[in-house]
Amino acid sequence: MVGGNAIRGSRVGAGPMGEAERGDAAPRLYVSYFCANDHETRPAFAADAQVPESWDCPRCGLPASMDSENPPPPPKITPYKTHLAYVKERRSDTEAEAILSEAVAALQARRKRGEVLY
Repeated sequence: MVGGNAIRGSRVGAGPMGEAERGDAAPRLYVSYFCANDHETRPAFAADAQVPESWDCPRCGLPASMDSENPPPPPKITPYKTHLAYVKERRSDTEAEAILSEAVAALQARRKRGEVLY
């Protein structure tokens, strides 16, 4: 026979939890938010809290608003830019040629002096 334990499956402090022990629940306000994918989210807020205008949809991550007829559009995703793309935004082709010729001249001067280049 397995050892008899009268409080098997419980832990210290465990007991019936109800309204009497926890106290009354705070009044809640449930607000519906709608995203562009027709998902409805109903988070609960305290009755006296300020309700935000927008909420992120937990199912798809898109922004959601309280207007079911006119949900906010999905945000525009900008493509990844390489380092070269950012450099081309800052420099014109003539500036790039001047910087390149200056760098090549400095490199050739270092080689003439006998410096070791890797």
